[in-house]
Amino acid sequence: MTALRKVLVVDDDPVIGKSFDRVLTGKGYAVITAANGEEALNKLASEDYDLVYTDIKMPGMSGLEVAERVKANKPWTPVVIVTGFGTAESEARARAAGATLLHKPLSPAMIEDSAREATETAPAVAAVPAETPAPAVEAAAPGNVVARIALFFAAPFIGLAYMIALPFVGGAMLAWFAAKAAGEKYPAVRNAGLALKHVGMVAAAPLIGLVSIVVLPFVGLAALAWLGVRTLVENRKARMVRAA
Repeated sequence: MTALRKVLVVDDDPVIGKSFDRVLTGKGYAVITAANGEEALNKLASEDYDLVYTDIKMPGMSGLEVAERVKANKPWTPVVIVTGFGTAESEARARAAGATLLHKPLSPAMIEDSAREATETAPAVAAVPAETPAPAVEAAAPGNVVARIALFFAAPFIGLAYMIALPFVGGAMLAWFAAKAAGEKYPAVRNAGLALKHVGMVAAAPLIGLVSIVVLPFVGLAALAWLGVRTLVENRKARMVRAA
């Protein structure tokens, strides 16, 4: 069932409110009345209305003031100012406030047409933005998970291998540079350097083998696991495509 559009009619003459009620009730509108501007603003503060009609000349707050206050607080609410004393100044002020003028005497057709035009052309109510949800954490690919697990367990062994190998590698490089510099001047030193190079390679061979023994099994297991998971994922995608 379609909800009724709520229309607030502001006029110090109760006969006017009854006229609007008689014309609009039964045509998709619920008419609520207010005797003055202050009462109208109180009602607007407590709930929303789809349309406001206000007489321009009332005791206390005028219809122009009501329109300006409504548009300042709820600019999406259409306001129609009913007047029998339209002037260029009042029309300019109404347009500046974002309201329209409806001139007396009013006929049922004028009331119905103005209500339809005002509600159909009214801008959408500005919705209060909801709290932005935290972005969902993207699920890691299975292959990435396996690789991270393998790296986690292999990290201590890789660190140990670096601790063992790097001092020897650094020392060998320093000795090689020193021997090269000396060999340019003294052939005997150059020959001795070559001999030391071969000796160093022989001495480093067990360390290189140790590093390979420690690291390569984990690297191989990680590669096999990654390939296995990748194969499973690709097979699953292929089954999904065939099922579609």
